[in-house]
This record gives sequence, structure tokens and C-alpha cells, in this order.
Amino acid sequence: MIETGDRILLCGSGREYYQKAGAGRLETDLGYIDLESIIGLSEGDTVLSHKGVAFLLRIPRPPDHFAHLRRSGAPMLPKDIGYVIGATGMNRNDIVLDAGTGSGIAAVYFGGIAKEVVTYEKRPEFASIAAENMKEAGLSNVEVIARDILDATGKFDIVHLDMMLEPVHIQHAYGLLKEGGFFASYTPFLEQTFTVIETARSLFSHVNTYECIERELSRSSRGTRPSTRVGHSGYITIARK
Repeated sequence: MIETGDRILLCGSGREYYQKAGAGRLETDLGYIDLESIIGLSEGDTVLSHKGVAFLLRIPRPPDHFAHLRRSGAPMLPKDIGYVIGATGMNRNDIVLDAGTGSGIAAVYFGGIAKEVVTYEKRPEFASIAAENMKEAGLSNVEVIARDILDATGKFDIVHLDMMLEPVHIQHAYGLLKEGGFFASYTPFLEQTFTVIETARSLFSHVNTYECIERELSRSSRGTRPSTRVGHSGYITIARK
């Protein structure tokens, strides 16, 4: 059931609107919708504009937050986030440490899976945006800390780093991991990736680096072929303690 302040999607006529249930109204050329009238409804219900145009009510999922949440920079893409989740076996029992939060897109995905996520962002202005995004996504199990990852303490099942990395960061991550835990890093350039690999190999038993290439299919009356979009985004290193 939708409550006041909940984020919702209103979908209709090939469009979608990322809104918040409560006071105010959504104005469109298809008519307006009083957002307070959404309170008490459920996902899948239909909402009519004052012109009688139907909109399907949906609860946003991480891909929707990826598309609509406020950003402080370029976030990891879902394909890379998904690889980290799959390669580490992230699950509901895990306590995850994330660093280089940015706007918190990766933390939103992790928070929907893991038991608890602690994410470090040393830039206060970025941490503030990320904390607000966690509220928007309805994630009470994600804590945003506006400090350097080197200040982190405790033990974690998974440590994920998406930031400018030096050997000290990988060494610190190793000390924060439980035995059998996974380290994951995302690096956009090979030079930084080499730093991760060389440092991790002296610490972890298994170190592997991957590049996730994504190609979207484009279909038209002439035929079907891969899109010309660039599929590279960065490099993912996975290591196990």
C-alpha cells in the first residue's frame, strides 16, 4: 500500500513520471493527477488524469532509481553492478562495505539485496546527495558516511571500491574482510587496474579481472544488428580472502 512520501512511477502513453505520493499534483498534457489520491493504492492500480487518461501505478525498482535519482557524477552502470553482485554471491545475510559512493547508485542496488550496507564518500556534498537518494529509494539498511574509506573499521562479507585507488586502499580493504569474504573494485582505466591487480595478488588467494562488454540489439524494418553504442565502461577486479 502506498503511503505519504513514497516514491512511485506513473506510466502511460509511452511515458513515465517519477513522483512522490502526497501533496501536490502531476501536470501533463494528458491531464493532471492529484498525488494525494495515490495514497492507499497498490502497485498495478490504474490512476486516471482529470482528462480520463489512464496511468499504471508502479513501485520504483533499482533500474528506475538509476534512471531518475539525482546524480553527482557518472555512476557505475547496471551491467557492472550486476557483475559485482553475481561474482561475490551477495545475498541477504551479507554486510557490505562500499566506498566511492558518489550519488549512491551502486549502494541502492546493494541495499536491495544485502542485510546491511555501509558506504563511505569523503566528499560531503556527494555524501549528502547519496543520503537523500537512500531515503528516496526507501532503504533504511544503507548508511552513508561522509569520511575516507581508510577510516572504516569492522568486518565485512564484501568490500566494494569505486574510486581512485592506491595500494593502501586495497590493503585496508583486505583487513576489513572476513575470512572467505570478497573484494571487488571498479576502475575505468587500465593503469589503475594494474595497481589493483598487483597489490591484490600479494594479499588474496584468487584475483581475477573482467571487462563487461554490453551490446544492445537494434531492430528495424531493414533487419537486426548490434547498436553502435560503445559497450566498454570499466574493469572489475574480484578477489577472495
